[in-house]
Amino acid sequence: MSSEKFYYSSSDGKTEIHAVKWLPKHEVKAVLQISHGMLEHIERYDDFASFMAEQGVLVVGNDHLGHGSSVSDEGHRGYFGEDGNEYLIEDMKKLMNIIKDEYTVPYFILGHSMGSFLVRQFITLYGGQLSGAVIVGTGQQPKLLVCSGIAISRMIAVFRGWNYRSAFVDYLAVGSNNNMFKPARTEFDWLTRDAEIVDAYISDKRIRFVFTLNAFYHMFRSILRMNEQEKINSIPKELPMIFLSGEKDPVGNSGRGVYKASDIYRQAGIRNISMKLYKEDRHEILNELDREQIYTEISDWIKSILTGK
Repeated sequence: MSSEKFYYSSSDGKTEIHAVKWLPKHEVKAVLQISHGMLEHIERYDDFASFMAEQGVLVVGNDHLGHGSSVSDEGHRGYFGEDGNEYLIEDMKKLMNIIKDEYTVPYFILGHSMGSFLVRQFITLYGGQLSGAVIVGTGQQPKLLVCSGIAISRMIAVFRGWNYRSAFVDYLAVGSNNNMFKPARTEFDWLTRDAEIVDAYISDKRIRFVFTLNAFYHMFRSILRMNEQEKINSIPKELPMIFLSGEKDPVGNSGRGVYKASDIYRQAGIRNISMKLYKEDRHEILNELDREQIYTEISDWIKSILTGK
């Protein structure tokens, strides 16, 4: 197994997007593209991607705009651009095109947290080009709450501008995530039970920033768009989907939001949907104490699609 870093031009016409691919030592049986979450970067998936590469799955992923090394300068960290939601989706599509030009094997996609919202939007547009979708750490936020987030972001931006980093909007979006784990060792205990992972997250300078109003606005728009019934109905009915989440993930409302999300796709007639909640696990199941089991189950799911068993 080996890994390679590379760059490609963002759909914003300005930024160079940083990406990494993890290559199997021998035959490439499939590709798995990763869409990472809010306030992280693709290299946090190195352990998982390395495991999958050892199973013959080429893994690739990019730092979304405003994250990791996909920033033109530090002032653009946590900023998506004027048409941010469209840029994120089209950057994912550009990456898929690059890899598909190199490998003609089944192509899967995995999204975590904010990345799961982007993937759920992505499959309404490009689901016909995929062999399966892995939805990790997702939720089903009430439409009224999401619309309120959009309205509040717009209102504050009138006075402060879209580059403003609002502690209030940040709290509305993620501020209560740690509440169910109090008394907590850190403010990020909601991510995982693995203290070493939490400490590494806290010390990672590529992560310690607050979203701009622009980024929150476009993240909320992504959530609205992924839930439009007409778009959900456009997803190929034969596309396999699997929903995986921690039983104690606040983003998924302790599993309730994950059930709601998966049911939406079942009701739309998508035939191959499965779901699993991992007991005691929190938000980042790929960084949880039982992560090796989860890695294996994702690998087995992909193998089942490839073999038809």
